[in-house]
Amino acid sequence: MADAVDEVLAQWKRERPDIDVWPMGVIGRITRLSLMLDKELKDFFAGHGLERWEFDVLATLRRSGPPYELTAGALNKAAMVTSGAITNRIDRLASRGLVERIRDDADRRSVRVKLTDQGWTLIERLVPLHVANEARILRALGGQERDDLAGALRDLLESLGDTSLE
Repeated sequence: MADAVDEVLAQWKRERPDIDVWPMGVIGRITRLSLMLDKELKDFFAGHGLERWEFDVLATLRRSGPPYELTAGALNKAAMVTSGAITNRIDRLASRGLVERIRDDADRRSVRVKLTDQGWTLIERLVPLHVANEARILRALGGQERDDLAGALRDLLESLGDTSLE
């Protein structure tokens, strides 16, 4: 069985047999897979009335533990977006009643973002559905294949410096 990247590699082998294009096989597959996963997840979240980034913010707050609140700066680091983008995201989630801004008593210049009861209920309902959807996407892989792939991807991320959410 072959995938679309095999076709690309065959074309390069025909056109430039002097170059070992094996990196294109790995990077090409990761890139194509990223695009496909993005579409799958976008469609899943749209079916639940959310954008993918909305789920990410709600999930970040939920997994932070009680009291399920973080500074905008901490959310910004977790989301890997600009401070303007995170402010816009918080505004949109707050307008939907999913998060609220709370003044930080320890630092009056700082604002914390907290899950509302409505946000809590939504994320609690969606997390198991999201995990089941991801399991569906990965169903072609056996247990050892999943572990091997996760390990290889971890090694690659570590080698590129992605070792912390901060």
